[in-house]
Amino acid sequence: MSESAASAAEVTITLPDGAQKSVAAGTTVADFVRTQIGVGLAKAALFAKFDGAEIDLSRALTQSGKLAIFTSKNPEGLDLVRHDAAHIVASVVQRLFPGTQVTIGPTTDEGFYYDFFREKPFTPEDLEAIEKAANEEVRKDHPFVRKEVTREEALELFGKMGEKFKLEIIEDIFSKGAKTLTLYSHGDWVDFCLGPHGPSTGRVGVIKLLSVAGAYWRGDHRNAQLQRIYGTAFFNQKDLDAWTNLQEEARKRDHRKLGKELDLFAFHPAAPGAVFWTANGTMIYTTLQYAMRRMCLANGYVEIKTPLLFNKLLWEKSGHWGKYRENMFLVLDPEADETLPAEERATFSLKPMNCPSHHLFYQMKKKSYRELPLRLHTQDVLHRNEATGVLSGLTRVRQFQQDDAHIYLMESQITEEVKKLAAMISKVYSAFGLTFTAKFATRPATKIGDDALWDRAEGALKAALEETGLAYELKPGDGAFYGPKIDFDVADSIGRKWQLGTIQLDYVAPERFELAYIGSDNSEHKPVVIHRAIYGSFERFIGILIEHFAGNFPVWLAPEQARILPVAERHHAWAREVQAAMLKKGLRVEVDVSQGKLGAMIRDAQLAKIPYALVIGDKEVEAKGVSPRKHGTGKEAELGLLTLDAFLEKICAEAEVPY
Repeated sequence: MSESAASAAEVTITLPDGAQKSVAAGTTVADFVRTQIGVGLAKAALFAKFDGAEIDLSRALTQSGKLAIFTSKNPEGLDLVRHDAAHIVASVVQRLFPGTQVTIGPTTDEGFYYDFFREKPFTPEDLEAIEKAANEEVRKDHPFVRKEVTREEALELFGKMGEKFKLEIIEDIFSKGAKTLTLYSHGDWVDFCLGPHGPSTGRVGVIKLLSVAGAYWRGDHRNAQLQRIYGTAFFNQKDLDAWTNLQEEARKRDHRKLGKELDLFAFHPAAPGAVFWTANGTMIYTTLQYAMRRMCLANGYVEIKTPLLFNKLLWEKSGHWGKYRENMFLVLDPEADETLPAEERATFSLKPMNCPSHHLFYQMKKKSYRELPLRLHTQDVLHRNEATGVLSGLTRVRQFQQDDAHIYLMESQITEEVKKLAAMISKVYSAFGLTFTAKFATRPATKIGDDALWDRAEGALKAALEETGLAYELKPGDGAFYGPKIDFDVADSIGRKWQLGTIQLDYVAPERFELAYIGSDNSEHKPVVIHRAIYGSFERFIGILIEHFAGNFPVWLAPEQARILPVAERHHAWAREVQAAMLKKGLRVEVDVSQGKLGAMIRDAQLAKIPYALVIGDKEVEAKGVSPRKHGTGKEAELGLLTLDAFLEKICAEAEVPY
C-alpha cells in the first residue's frame, strides 16, 4: 500500500451502544470523541478502553475495535485520578526533598500510596508541605505525556537520576520479554508505569495525605527499609469532606476500640492472630452459631466435624501442598532426620479449609442419587499462617471458624440448589439490615481443569444465578482456581462494602477425589460440588457487625439484653423476681447491685450499650412492673411503666432469632 493510501485508510470504531463510526486510522481517542461523539464528552473524558485494554486519550486508533470512554461518573475514573495523584505526590517529594528515591506507587481501595527511600523520616510537618505542594501541582494543570523507550534508554535515564530501585525494576521488566518501557511525565518529572493517565494534573481535583508508615523494598525485611506515604484524591472538596466524615464515623465504630470498651474480645502475644473471647463476645459468637446451625438443619443440612490435623497426602491430593503450603501451619515429623530442612520434615498440617476433609467424608460410604443433594455443614476451627504484619483485629486472624458447607449434587440439581442458597443468604443479611449485591466471577488465568469443563461450570452457574432473579455484576477472571463463583458484597450502615458470602461451583474436586454416586441407571456418575459460606468467618463477621451496629446490637444478638436498676435496697427483692422471670424465658439479664445513684446506673447501662435498662422504684414494686428505658437518648427512649407480663411479651418478641 502506498503512503497516501495508508494515510487515507479508515478504521471502524464500535461504541458500547453498538453504534459504529469510521475515522481515519491514526486519529487519537480524544479527537475521535470530540468529532464523532460530542464536545461535552470530550471535556469530561479521562481515559478509554479499547477492546478491553485501558488506554490514554492521546493514543492513536490504528485498527478497528470496541471503544468505551470513562469519566468522573465511572468508578474507574476515581481510580485513575488516584493513580495520577500518586505520580504528583512523588514528583513534589523529590522536588522538596532532593536525593529521595522513588520505588512504586499503586492505588488502593481508599486512595494510593507511594514508597520512598530516604534516610531521614518524614514528619507530620513534611506531609503538610507535600500535600500543599501536590495541590499546587494540580492547579498548574500540567499535561501527562506518554512516551515509549528502549531498555537502554530507560537504564540511561534512570541511571543518571541515581534511581537504583527503578533500575532493578527495569531489568525485571525486560527480563520478562518486554520490548519497550512506557514513561509518563508531567512538568519536568518522569516515571514509568503501564498507565493510563488522565489528560492533565488538573483533572485530579484535590489530594489529601493521610499518614506515613514503614515498608520494605519488595516486602522483604532483608531489603532496604522504605517510607510509605498514604494518600487519597477526589474530584472535588465536597467528595473529600464526605469521605473524611465517613472515616471519622468509621473510627468511632472501629471494632478493635468497641471490642475493648464493651469487653467482647482480646488478644495476647502468646497466641498472635488468635482471639480470646470474653463472656460477652462468646455470647455473640454462640448466638450466631446457633442461628446458622438452626437454619441449616431446617434446610436439609447435616452437621459434621472432621479432624483438625491431616497428613500431607491429603493436601497433595487437593493441590494445596503445592499451591498453598506457605499459608499452612506445618507439623514436623518427630522421627524425621533433624538435619533435613523443616519443609522436608513436615508431614502434617493443621487444616486451613474444610473442603478436602468433607470430600474424604463423602467417600467413606457409597452414595445413591436418592441421597443427593448431600449438604454437609461444619463450624470447625481452621488455621492459616498469615504474616504478622497483616493481622488486624478480627478481620485478619490466624485461627478462625466458618459457617462452612459443601453440597454434593447432580448437575441437574444446580439451579434449584443455587436458588435455595440465594434465599438463605438474603434472609440472613436482611436480618442484620445489610444490603447486598451479587458478583459472578469467571475463570482466572491460573486454573485447573480444561476449558470444556469450565464452559460447563460457568454455563450452569450463570443459568442458576439468572433463575434467582438477582441483579449481578460480571467479574471476568475473578473465579476460584477450581471453578466459577458468585460472591456477595454487603453494604453496612455507613455504606462501606464487605465481601461476605460465596457460592462456588466445583467440577474439579470430584475428579481429584474420585467422588461418585450410583445413578438411577445403576451406574457410577460424578457429582458436582458447591462450596458455600454465608457469614464467611465468624471472627470477621462479628468484627463487621460490631462496626455496622456501632456496638448497639439488636436485642436478639446483644450479650446482655437487659439490666435491672433498683433505685434503693428495698427494691432489690422485686428486681430479683423480675430477673428470675426473665431468665426463665431464656433472656440474658443482670441486676445492678452497685446501689449508686440512678443517673449513674442509667449512664453505665448506656455506655455498655445494653438494649433495655429497667428502672425499679416504689411505683414499679407496687404495680409489679418495670419502667424500661430503651438504649438511646431523650424522652423517646423512656417507655413508661409496664407490667412485667407486658414487658416480657415485648422483649421476648425482639429476642427471637430472626432466621
